[in-house]
Amino acid sequence: MAAVGRASTVAALPGNYPSVDNQSAEEEDGQNLWSSILSEVTTRSRSKLPTGKNVLVLGETGAGKTTLVAKLQGVEDYTKGKGLEYMYFSVLDDDIDDHTRCNAWVLDGDLYHKGLQKFAVSQDNLANTMILLVVDMSRPWLAVDSLQKWASVIQEHIDKLRIVPETMREIEQKLMRHFQEYTEPSSAGTASPQRRNPPSSETDDDSVLLPLGDNTLTHNLGVPMMVVCTKCDAIGSLEKEHDYRDEHFDFIQSHIRHFCLQYGAALLYTSMKENKNLDLLYKYLIHRLYGFPFDVPAQVVEKDSVFIPSGWDNEKKIAILYENFQTLKTNDNFEEIIVKPPLRKFVHEKELGAEDDQVFLVKLQSLLTKNPPAAAGRATDSTNRGTSGSPRASNRSTTANVTSVMPMQSGGQTSEGVLANFFNSLLSKKSGAQGPGGNVTGSSTPGTTVKKSGSKLGLSDVQAELDRISNKSDLDLSSPTTTTMSHIEAEDS
Repeated sequence: MAAVGRASTVAALPGNYPSVDNQSAEEEDGQNLWSSILSEVTTRSRSKLPTGKNVLVLGETGAGKTTLVAKLQGVEDYTKGKGLEYMYFSVLDDDIDDHTRCNAWVLDGDLYHKGLQKFAVSQDNLANTMILLVVDMSRPWLAVDSLQKWASVIQEHIDKLRIVPETMREIEQKLMRHFQEYTEPSSAGTASPQRRNPPSSETDDDSVLLPLGDNTLTHNLGVPMMVVCTKCDAIGSLEKEHDYRDEHFDFIQSHIRHFCLQYGAALLYTSMKENKNLDLLYKYLIHRLYGFPFDVPAQVVEKDSVFIPSGWDNEKKIAILYENFQTLKTNDNFEEIIVKPPLRKFVHEKELGAEDDQVFLVKLQSLLTKNPPAAAGRATDSTNRGTSGSPRASNRSTTANVTSVMPMQSGGQTSEGVLANFFNSLLSKKSGAQGPGGNVTGSSTPGTTVKKSGSKLGLSDVQAELDRISNKSDLDLSSPTTTTMSHIEAEDS
């Protein structure tokens, strides 16, 4: 109608004579313009990143589920919640300059909260959901039981959703087709890192697909699944502290890969402490949920950074791990080989903190004030004197007697050897046998007795002994003179 109005106005103007061909050309150009605009808008709306994609994270308490999502989000400081945590991480598409958020739901490790899954996974978003099963590699003895437990939890929840059989069959076929269509990425990297792959429904339906193995996708949940082994940096400590060998880690990996085959899941070893394979995890998530291209091949060489995309693995590739077994067998029970190590009792010694120097000196000063050293010494000396009963005069006389007995050398010095022999003789007196009369036998001079008070010589007994020795010395010194005088008198006579 607008075009006709414009034509009528133009016809009324003087000097203008439009033809029928020009009018039809204008109408055709207008239709082409509108068609191009509508086509562009439709193309842009289709190329935008879809919204409502979800990731449900399941695993044991302490396996690092919240930390894993926080790393994907790029957040260092976070608070761990209870029950069902909601988080998200951003998804960018630089090719169309668009971004969106991927919802991340973290379920608590306590099975009491498993009913909260209904807020994360419902009938409407089941086809847009991916499951992450987190395994703690610092506790590998829990790996297989944990995978089976949480897989049964999500299986039970999906069964309760009562999805229409046709819809459930459709998403199961989609998951199976993705597994069968997996191809090794070319080394040249032909896939553009920016463009997203077309949906699987647009691919050629006549392509030849290889049949699945006997133990492959036997538990098809209809949603993509990935097993993420966290804390793989603990492999080194397991080797040092619990004598784990390479065959033990190959044994663990073989059981996890068998589980992944049954559910068509991918496998990734990560370490949040070392930031290992976290970028790879992000790329694989947006590849499975948003169709971004993915050209990273499988990695099975390093035991702490294994990556196996969904569709790559099979029974023959798993059998390669068995070649490294030396003491283990392929049919050994996981629970009998990978056992929980016994708890080691650590003796926690009480730490005593050193006091401040000033505090210690103040305490020491108070102790010295109460019991000074000089007073204590004087009290001890008085006690010793009270028990011995010897006055000061006795000490002076004893010193004089000892000096008189000691022979002098030519240089006027007292012989140290003679002094030592003297005190040894006193000690021998103490060890002498006691006679029937209570006297100490073993004296060199008969008839001389030294009385003992208990088992120790009293100071008065020592005084008597010293007097005896002094008298004996005087006699010995005078005897040569007496003999000489008697001999002279005999000659004179």
